[in-house]
Amino acid sequence: MSDGDYDYLIKFLALGDSGVGKTSFLYQYTDKKFNSKFITTVGIDFREKRVVYKSNGPEGAAGRGQRIHVQLWDTAGQERCFFLCGVRFRSLTTAFFRDAMGFLLLFDLTNEQSFLNVRNWMSQLQMHAYCENPDIVLCGNKCDLQEQRAVREDEARELADKYGIPYFETSAANGQFVSQAVDVLLDLIMKRMERCVDKSWIPDGTVRSNGHSGHTDITEPKTQEKGKCAC
Repeated sequence: MSDGDYDYLIKFLALGDSGVGKTSFLYQYTDKKFNSKFITTVGIDFREKRVVYKSNGPEGAAGRGQRIHVQLWDTAGQERCFFLCGVRFRSLTTAFFRDAMGFLLLFDLTNEQSFLNVRNWMSQLQMHAYCENPDIVLCGNKCDLQEQRAVREDEARELADKYGIPYFETSAANGQFVSQAVDVLLDLIMKRMERCVDKSWIPDGTVRSNGHSGHTDITEPKTQEKGKCAC
């Protein structure tokens, strides 16, 4: 697909403590590469990828493929300051919370504290996302480091079940279940869009067709009430 040749622009936000591997996860998804020398990113960065999404019809038949431009926003580098002195970064971070359509919430399977902090991140999402029940996929990253593992799979799945969200054990190093986690999140978003004909759930934006490129953009919006989303 050439630039501008897509049907939907979908924005995802990667969240989690510093060092859990968000940047490496996103690079693995978009470029199929792993760089062990990544340093902590300061500020907000993003990666992009074009995919074709095919929904299943009522009898399981594949529907028309939708051309999707996925933007994956990376919030690495500011989480510690967000929790320790939240006022400083709250306005910036919550703006990205409200603009995202889905969330990849990562923790480090070799770091128990990053797992315990998942509850804090869920609280922030419930407070600041476009609705109280946004689409989220939980990822226990670094599953390739089995000898250093500090979080059991059953307790991670129990937490995911508590929040009613999918759970994957992923590896940004070898790519295990990275694409599958993003694909599931995209499927949740697209199904939500299919249920909402008027697209009123879309965070801080409206859907409009672009007559020149034929694609659908999420544009800067009229302010809408949080309670009107289809959550």
